[in-house]
This record gives sequence, C-alpha cells and structure tokens, in this order.
Amino acid sequence: MVKQERAARTRESLVHAAAEVFAEEGFTAASIAQISRRAGVTSGALHFHFEGKTSLALAVEERAARAMREAAAVNEERDRAGGPLQVLVGSTYTMLSLLTEDVGVRAAFALCADAGHDSRLDLRRQWKLWTEGLLVAAEQAGLLAEGVSPQEATDLVVALTVGLDGLGGFEPGHGARQLLTRIWSVVLPGIANGEAAAAALIEVASGKETD
Repeated sequence: MVKQERAARTRESLVHAAAEVFAEEGFTAASIAQISRRAGVTSGALHFHFEGKTSLALAVEERAARAMREAAAVNEERDRAGGPLQVLVGSTYTMLSLLTEDVGVRAAFALCADAGHDSRLDLRRQWKLWTEGLLVAAEQAGLLAEGVSPQEATDLVVALTVGLDGLGGFEPGHGARQLLTRIWSVVLPGIANGEAAAAALIEVASGKETD
C-alpha cells in the first residue's frame, strides 16, 4: 500500500511538473530532463510511469478535461434557473479562474494550439461546442439580439475567454476578472436583446464581486 501511494504521488508530481513546463516552454521545447528535474525524480523514474512527452501531455489534458467537467457541472447547477446566458456568463468566469489558477488547464489549452503536439483532447473545441450549445438555447428562447447568430456569438465568446492570455489576463495580479467584466459589459448588449442583456449583466456584476 505504501509503495502504491508513493507511486501515485510520483505520478501526480510528474503530471504537475509536465504541465508547468509545457505551459512555460511549449511541447516541442519541453524536455524529459526538465520535467523530471522539476518533479524531483530521475528520468528513469519518469519513464517508469510514462513512455515520454506525448503520454505526459495526454495525462495533463485528461486532468484538465476532468477539472473543466467538474467546474461546469457545479456552475450549470448553480445558474440553471437564470437561463442559458446566465449559465454562459457564469461559466466564463469559472473558465477564467481555471486558466488563471490551474496550470494543468492552462497547459492543456496551450497544447491544443501547439503545432508540435497532436492533441487527443481538444479542450478549445470542447469549450467552443459547449458555448455554442448554450447560445443555440439562448436563440431558441429569443434571447439573442436581432441578426446575431449563435455561431458568430460563439466565436466571439471563445475568443474573449481563451484569448485573454494575449492581454496578460492569465497572470496573477493583472485583474483578469475585472478585464472579463469590462469585456462582457461591452459585448452583452451587442449579442443579447435588451432584457436578456440586462439580466446577464447582473451575472457579470456577481462575477466581478467574487474577485
């Protein structure tokens, strides 16, 4: 039992170290030596648990996908009564928190866009499909502004969430939630009808207050 627990801790340390290195260096530049050194183990110990960088990247992506599913379930249950736009807005704050605070999620999103890595779990696509589902529901409920399609709104929402890293939004101390709040304050009146936008902006205010 002690041996199994030690092996599990080593594996967790390796996945966390790999996430940090992938987030900092990218998949191609990351090395087994860097990852094993960051985890405090030998390269031989790393290869005992993982075949190489690709299997480590998959482990990072799987952990991130699990964290996203758990967070989405909690957020959807909390905001379900408010309708799809409120669920969506609340979820973007949840997503931003994950990207800011969870290096595994941050690394997994970076891996999806890394030309040197063939991602098996495209988290960006999963987030886009989930976002589109909510915006289709919003359209069916008559909540979107006239002339706005769910697909166009989806592209915008995905860009404003996972694209915040280009504005320094994923770094602690840069006011990521305040930045997202300002963006939503501009975007919501453009994609939702007046009443729906006003209701969703209440969720925006709530998201800002939890910072």
